[in-house]
Amino acid sequence: MSVINSNLQALSAARNLDRSQELLGRTLNRLSSGNKIVRPADDSGGLATSGKIDAQNQRVRAASNNVQNATSFIQTADSYMAGMAKILTRLGDLTALSRDPTKGPADVALYQTEFTALQDQLRATIGGTTLEIGGTIAVPAPQGTFNGRTLFGPNPSGITVNVGSEVGENIVIPETNFRTGSMLAFINQDGAGAYTLNIGSSTTISTLDSGLTQIALQRATFGGVQSSLDLSGATLAVTSENLSAALSRLRDVDVADESTQLAKYKILSESGTAMIAQANQSAQNVLKLLQS
Repeated sequence: MSVINSNLQALSAARNLDRSQELLGRTLNRLSSGNKIVRPADDSGGLATSGKIDAQNQRVRAASNNVQNATSFIQTADSYMAGMAKILTRLGDLTALSRDPTKGPADVALYQTEFTALQDQLRATIGGTTLEIGGTIAVPAPQGTFNGRTLFGPNPSGITVNVGSEVGENIVIPETNFRTGSMLAFINQDGAGAYTLNIGSSTTISTLDSGLTQIALQRATFGGVQSSLDLSGATLAVTSENLSAALSRLRDVDVADESTQLAKYKILSESGTAMIAQANQSAQNVLKLLQS
């Protein structure tokens, strides 16, 4: 039927052109943003899933950061303990040298001076209140700290480190309290501020052996904890990699595929525009009937 008022062919062509241009616009948005899901309607299920995966991945990365910080904490404490072991070894040397019968009182006094200086260093590193380590002056801010946390004071519950994305995935770093046991004997002072253990004490050698054992046991304990942290860190790295891959499959646009769609919709848009022009010519053909 030849009519003038209603050009159905042009309307159909215009509708198809609108659809092609809409799809072309979506493809352009995906390519320009790099995201497969530009709006929720593109993939509502994928959007919800990717949100959960992204949140889990962020928790995994935070846990990985916790593991690295905990490892640094342990390494710092171990470095201090290695230094303390060297100090105790030197104290043992001084004790043995002072008991050389060929040495006079002046020589022993010199050894005692170094002995006391090393005790001062231990006391400054471990720290504590006067109730804990005696003396007349407390050491509230010891040298042995990590980010403001005291390394060698009492902490019965230890330090809990979250090493996973779920509740309960924790590793506990046990306390390192050198204000008790044999180590206390080296830094403990009496009411006058003098050390209760000196180079001439009969128990100095045995106390040195016990102190070295206390340090060695603590370092071994920390070594086990660090091994667990290293394993957790490696696991978290693999988990984060897999979560990132899954997230990429859901969110990232396939550039090759989307470029093909872009070319397709471009052609459809151009052909749709041409077909509207052709459909508009049909009314002109009807006018020719009237002119005859």
